[in-house]
Amino acid sequence: MNLSDGFNLLATAPDGIKRLRELILSLAVQGKLVPQDPSDQPASELLKQIRVEKDRLIAEGKIKKDKPLPAITEEAKPFELPQGWNYSRLGDVLLSLKSGGTPSKQNPAYWGGPIPWASVKDLKFGEPIVDTQDRITQSGLDAGSNLAKCGSILICTRMGLGKIGEAMIDVAINQDLKAAQLATGINKQYFINWFKTLAILGSGMTVAGIKQDELLNYLVPTPPAEEQTRIVAKVEELMALCDALETRGALEAKQHAQLTVTLFDALAASESAHQLQENWTRLASSFDLILDRPAAVDALEQTLLQLAVRGLLVAQDPNDQPASELLKQIRAEKDRLIAEGKIKKDKPLPAINDEEKPFELPLGWEWARFPELGEFGRGKSKHRPRNDPKLFNPGIYPLIQTGEVARADKIIYEYHSKYSEIGLAQSKMWPVGTLCITIAANIADSALLGFDACFPDSVVGFVPFSPLDDAKYLQTFIETARDDLLAFAPATAQKNINLEILTSVLIPTPPLQEMKRIVARVEALRTLCADLRTRLAASQKTQTHLAEALVEGCV
Repeated sequence: MNLSDGFNLLATAPDGIKRLRELILSLAVQGKLVPQDPSDQPASELLKQIRVEKDRLIAEGKIKKDKPLPAITEEAKPFELPQGWNYSRLGDVLLSLKSGGTPSKQNPAYWGGPIPWASVKDLKFGEPIVDTQDRITQSGLDAGSNLAKCGSILICTRMGLGKIGEAMIDVAINQDLKAAQLATGINKQYFINWFKTLAILGSGMTVAGIKQDELLNYLVPTPPAEEQTRIVAKVEELMALCDALETRGALEAKQHAQLTVTLFDALAASESAHQLQENWTRLASSFDLILDRPAAVDALEQTLLQLAVRGLLVAQDPNDQPASELLKQIRAEKDRLIAEGKIKKDKPLPAINDEEKPFELPLGWEWARFPELGEFGRGKSKHRPRNDPKLFNPGIYPLIQTGEVARADKIIYEYHSKYSEIGLAQSKMWPVGTLCITIAANIADSALLGFDACFPDSVVGFVPFSPLDDAKYLQTFIETARDDLLAFAPATAQKNINLEILTSVLIPTPPLQEMKRIVARVEALRTLCADLRTRLAASQKTQTHLAEALVEGCV
């Protein structure tokens, strides 16, 4: 298998471009990126010439005598090299390796001068160094740093392991950097490309680093000088292609988001069944382009919920008892419970003006508010401090918090605290099926209680009155209204909305039988959306495995 066989596969896999770049460099330093030319002078001759160059410079006093490096055993070689290549140690291909330092920060005379001074923060992973954030004076250089000449390769040996770059200016360096001068015949960019393939772990109790002797002992797969040049050119060509793929991917993501928003907004804005059918046909023709990522499925699900609460998801049945009758029956049930002393008498709500209504409702529907549909109020946690141990020991009664509501997938099945009898006495037990809505921390998250439970006043509870009996439709509505509710939250450190805001929210209320059909249709469509997400995740996982197999096959 060669690189081109899986280029598109890698490019579209998760982190594909990053993995593709890594693969290109890995192939480059293993001699698998460009063909070998038997007319090239072999690397063994290049290394002999480097040794001669070093001995001459040592004799002239221009560089220090280097320490002998250990021989390279067969066991130490990580992979087999092509004909004409040789392994060398990093110290074999360097003429010199300088350390740096930091002038005293206590002496202002050392800082703010004309000399660029590089530290870890100035280096990237292979990019040239053209400027530095800090500068020092000549006295600062003399007192505690070292100057690396233009063309030196700067290598991080502490804190920023793996960072490397060519100095395009004369630059002073700090103690975390080394300035390497490469021997003639070692291409600087090839050296940097090879260095980027290393997995440098480092050692140290506080900050991981590598010692100079460790660095000098690294094995460098060394090609003939002419092949180094060809490798660098090929790497640049392929990296440019990666840049184009990356740019195209970003453009496609932007275009995808635009298309999704346009089509889904049009769908949600449908004002009639006929218009919905037209918009749905337009959307369906692009399903293969749109529903290819989880975020698009999420957007589709939200759009379906909006259609549900506008009466456009299921057909109206003229035989259904209208919602006005449902509201009368709920009012009668509420009056009965008040008369029996089971709930408190409620305050009359103001009439709903036509100007307040967000959109036109289908025939048989009515606008209503939470208190008109059931018991509606904040949870209770009267005792202070709220973490008083006697409220929880011994724990008997489930207590949910905003976090459990936020983490729930439509229904709350988990809890992490329990009230004692004392805790329950200062709180309130809400029945299974209660719609919970958060008004602090996680604003307007909602879920239905899967068990009887208490909750504090950061959660609002809604219990529907007969004959409604089921809050699933209301939970669907809250999901569609969540962004609007968030807009009511003040811009404070901890955003919150209050009960008054929730009480004023207008709820599009269908006839009871239509409500049941809507809930059933929403649940079915949500199941389909969940299945689609699962398939996308499986496809993405398969794509990743194929990409990994490609990498393994190439190297």
